[in-house]
Amino acid sequence: MDEKDLLLLHLLEENSRLSIGELAVMTELGPQDAECRIAALEAAGIIRSYNALVDWERAGTGEVAAIIELKVNPERDYGYDRIAERITRFRQVRSLRLITGTYDLQVIITGKSMQDIARFVSEYIAPMDRIRETATHIVMKSYKENGHAFLEKESAERIPFSP
Repeated sequence: MDEKDLLLLHLLEENSRLSIGELAVMTELGPQDAECRIAALEAAGIIRSYNALVDWERAGTGEVAAIIELKVNPERDYGYDRIAERITRFRQVRSLRLITGTYDLQVIITGKSMQDIARFVSEYIAPMDRIRETATHIVMKSYKENGHAFLEKESAERIPFSP
C-alpha cells in the first residue's frame, strides 16, 4: 500500500459516492488505475463496505442509541474475541470496540425506545457469561458521527435597510 492508496481510502471514507473520475483527479491517477486500486483494496478486505451516514433524529424515526460499557473476564487462549463475536451477532449492535480504561468493551446499540434498550441490556448482554458489569449511557443527541458534523449553521436573518 502506498500513499495513493491511503489517499483513496481517506477520500472514500469521507465521501464514498465520489465517482472514479473524481477520485482519479483528486489522487492524480488515471481512472483505470484508480478503479484497479479500489478493486484491490476491496479484495484485500481493507474496504469493507460503503455506507450512508444517516441523521436518524432528522429522519424522525424516534430511534434511540446507547453506549454500553462492559467489564469482561477474558477467556483463556481467546481473550475478548469469543464474547465480542457473540455480541456482534445481535442486530441492535452498531459497533463494538475493545477499549482501555475502567471498562473492557464499548458497545453502541440502537433500539425503538429506552425501554427497548433496557430490555436488550438486561435480557441479552448482562446475563452473558464473562460479563461482570455494565454501564449504559443513552445518547441524547449526536453532534458528529464518523467525521461528519450534524450541526447546521443557521442563516442570519437580514435586517431591512432603508435610508
